[in-house]
Amino acid sequence: MAEIETTDAAGTVSTDVTTIARAWLAQDPDPETRAELEALLDAAEAGSAEAIADLHSRFDSRLAFGTAGLRGRIEAGSARMNRVLVSQAAAGLAAYLLEREAQPSVVIGYDGRKNSAVFARDTAEIMAGAGVRAVLLPRLLPTPVLAFAVRHLDVSAGVMVTASHNPPADNGYKVYLGREDDGSQIVSPTDAEIAAHITRVAAEQNVLELPRSDEFETASEDLLDAYVDATARVMTTPPVELSVVYTAMHGVGWETFSRVAEKAGLVPAVPVAEQQFPDAAFPTVSFPNPEEPGALDLAYAKAREVGAELIVANDPDADRLSIAIPDDSREEGYRQLSGNEVGWLLGWRAARKNEATGTNDGALACSIVSSPALRVVAREYGLEFSETLTGFKWVSRVPNLIFGYEEALGYLVNPETVRDKDGISAAIDFLALASEAKAAGGTVGGMLDDFAEKFGYFASDQLSLRVTDLADISTIMAYLRAEPLQQLGGVKVDEIDDLITGFGRLPATDALRFVLADGSRVMARPSGTEPKIKFYLDVKRPNSKRSEASGVLAAIKADLAEVARRATA
Repeated sequence: MAEIETTDAAGTVSTDVTTIARAWLAQDPDPETRAELEALLDAAEAGSAEAIADLHSRFDSRLAFGTAGLRGRIEAGSARMNRVLVSQAAAGLAAYLLEREAQPSVVIGYDGRKNSAVFARDTAEIMAGAGVRAVLLPRLLPTPVLAFAVRHLDVSAGVMVTASHNPPADNGYKVYLGREDDGSQIVSPTDAEIAAHITRVAAEQNVLELPRSDEFETASEDLLDAYVDATARVMTTPPVELSVVYTAMHGVGWETFSRVAEKAGLVPAVPVAEQQFPDAAFPTVSFPNPEEPGALDLAYAKAREVGAELIVANDPDADRLSIAIPDDSREEGYRQLSGNEVGWLLGWRAARKNEATGTNDGALACSIVSSPALRVVAREYGLEFSETLTGFKWVSRVPNLIFGYEEALGYLVNPETVRDKDGISAAIDFLALASEAKAAGGTVGGMLDDFAEKFGYFASDQLSLRVTDLADISTIMAYLRAEPLQQLGGVKVDEIDDLITGFGRLPATDALRFVLADGSRVMARPSGTEPKIKFYLDVKRPNSKRSEASGVLAAIKADLAEVARRATA
């Protein structure tokens, strides 16, 4: 076989990728990934160019531990998710916690994805073996329950094993910090500090020799009861009889959602039976994300069958929420609301609830790629407004927060309980909003019209360009910086803000903001979790001229697609 010099995950230069792979194999405790890697090595050593290329893709780099933790495809290799990588991550995180505290503690949760329970138990055993008090959740549960547990148990940190709404073959590893961090996800420079410990473990230790202990704790059902009780209190409106269809998207949301809804006094939702319970194969969806085309088809069918007034969808780990409402003009009979529309309505509800307390103290917050509409709501109600970098790790840390969201279906409606996006509490809050509308003789669609009448008509859209060569993302961003856009959709570009060196109070991030002469806005940024570059488009018009918005959005999208094509030609 051809010998290509490479650098392994521990930083050691080798002239043979098979040497690195065999060293990895020697410490892999998983029979499945061992067999997979052995077969790949056999093929590579027999001269298969395809196998050699596959080995390089797995071992030429390491799955980066960043502010989103770890996320990747379950396969053997340092650039994949597997028991070796997770064991190194657990040992590195334990070392970080022990460096910070004399007696650190951690709570560990997991969802229904492949290997989630295995990765969680590995983490608990390694943490306990290192001298960290470890508490494992009693069974697979939603991410918001883990985020709640970090604060409820007053532990140093939390780990959630989940890949959220990623493709079925993926898994991931999210880290939260307790105490002064209030149970929020990690941010820089904590990610780099943890990553340094993980790298040291990978370089110096065989994971089979890491100290392990089964002296970890298992949380009692009281923890889930406490989450259910706290989340049910989000239902501050007297419930009315609503016909609701619910889908868990083959994830872990159904049990917890249904318990919270019952506690809140809501009529039981009708589940989409085919997607009701955890299934790591995700047999009815190729991409278990409520935003993806076709993901809600079964929910639409069930809603038509029962005449539902509302569809509620969680993603597989139930930290995101999607809503659909009846719409006779559509073939499905329902219209899925955008993340921004749900965010506007919940933010408006939060502002009204806050006003009813007799104070105007508090802040509304959203990410830089979310609609500008929430800023208008905050101004109307005399509230603070904060715009954050993309990611709930930033939204959740806004001082005096009463509501925060990001357009990717993430909402935080009860920051005193959970400091992360929570698709279950957000669902309960939205059902409270829908109950309020129905009690007044209205609908959710009518509330959207009321919002446009009061605050103006906001229209949002996205252009997501998936790439096969990751270098194309940098190429497009560099082109946009080198060749500043003069107009988009026939409208002059008035202002370009480059966030790569920071902007205002925002930390630096690889993003560009284009402000158009008519007040429209476009954000461009690489995706943090997928091989995509994303453009976020927002147009505002007076409600009387709302019909203009769709044409402006379409023209801007066409121009951006052409710019991306030229950049990579």
